Amino acid sequence: MKVTINGKIKDIKEGVTVTKILKIENVEMPDMVSVQLNDEFIDRANFNSTVLKENDKIDFLYFMGGGNSGF
Repeated sequence: MKVTINGKIKDIKEGVTVTKILKIENVEMPDMVSVQLNDEFIDRANFNSTVLKENDKIDFLYFMGGGNSGF
């Protein structure tokens, strides 16, 4: 089945969970990534139970802190 992962259409098998797609895609620091599924954030507690479906859109997001305003 086809899903869109970070803007790229990919073929994956049926029954893949969010946890599994993080492994399949070799996501760095999976404990630090937030996942949006069809533009809604998925609670980390639901990664194992959220199964991807045909035409789903998945985005992996990292939120970085820090910076200096220089003022």
